[in-house]
Amino acid sequence: QDKDTKMTEFWLISAPGEKTCQQTWEKLHAATTKHNNLSTNSKFNIPDLKVGTLDVLVGLSDELAKLDAFVEGVVKKVAQYMADVLEDSKDKVQENLLANGGAKLFLVFLPHVFHTKQKYCSSSSDAVPFLFVLKGVNQIDNDLKARASAYNNLKGNLQNLERKNAGSLLTRSLADIVKKEDFVLDSEYLVTLLVIVPKSNYNDWVKQYETLAEMVVPRSSNVLFEDQDSYLCNVTLFRKAVDDFKHKAREYKFMVRDFQYNEEEMKADKEEMNRLSTDKKKQFGPLVRWLKVNFSEAFIAWIHVKALRVFVESVLRYGLPVNFQAMLLQPNKKTMKKLREVLYDLYKHLDSSAAAIIDATMDIPGLNLSQQEYYPYVYYKIDCNLLEFK
Repeated sequence: QDKDTKMTEFWLISAPGEKTCQQTWEKLHAATTKHNNLSTNSKFNIPDLKVGTLDVLVGLSDELAKLDAFVEGVVKKVAQYMADVLEDSKDKVQENLLANGGAKLFLVFLPHVFHTKQKYCSSSSDAVPFLFVLKGVNQIDNDLKARASAYNNLKGNLQNLERKNAGSLLTRSLADIVKKEDFVLDSEYLVTLLVIVPKSNYNDWVKQYETLAEMVVPRSSNVLFEDQDSYLCNVTLFRKAVDDFKHKAREYKFMVRDFQYNEEEMKADKEEMNRLSTDKKKQFGPLVRWLKVNFSEAFIAWIHVKALRVFVESVLRYGLPVNFQAMLLQPNKKTMKKLREVLYDLYKHLDSSAAAIIDATMDIPGLNLSQQEYYPYVYYKIDCNLLEFK
């Protein structure tokens, strides 16, 4: 779809059935397509649910509003964590967030989602789908916290080790750089030091190092490694001359690294890094699979909550017997104001008191009551922008 004109925002609305619900649908479709295709529309069929008393429906309406916010939050968290886990491949997030078993992108199958999960649909009680959704999404939320915590710890430990193996020669780990043969080991009198020599001072080092203190072994210095700014050099001298050597070296900006060659420690560091790296790779695939499956589950649950809200609100607004048509609209970005006006003209007769207030105060029909936009028709927004990553 053309990104400039299509929104990843959907409007789920309902209007009373006229002679038939099909007629309600045709009237809406004709009105929105007559003016340069203001929106892409589809029917959103909701199965008949058991209708409780008015008090039960009012209570359910409040509970569903809270559930809607909670489930949307979990959908966002799973999507965002998918982006975090994919790191450099964030452009692949969208293709990994397929709902309904990966058959279609969520944008495509949204209108049909209410038939995909029988576990949410029950004619025995309004509370059944509500409880199923709450329990299922709660489980996803808890599992996500546990999995994210384990994976983030692993990733953090690995990053800390990687940081130790990068950076300047003054601070980085030297385990991958130095070798046993670079040192005089197990000598009572001699010791090998490692010195960071700025590249601009290297000629001075070659001329001076043998004379920086007494008892420096001649020609004992070699360049072991270099980075952008400095050389790592070794030098061997008598132990008792070390303090003098360090003091004099500092005057020439030669920095002696505090380093003890310990093969066991260096080997343990390498093994730990390999272990963490292997563990991260092992966990990555199953974690991405879990995120895909549970994004789908959470998203489907979210659309079920929206559908339940439409059902409850439609019965409260339009009365019994149950007779309304739910419809899903994907507005065109540039004509949203016009679409609102067309919908208002179609449905203003449904609510004369709201119409009077709106007429008096607003250009675009819509009244903000307790943060929920109010229209003469039942209206819920499904904002899928939360799944767009730049």
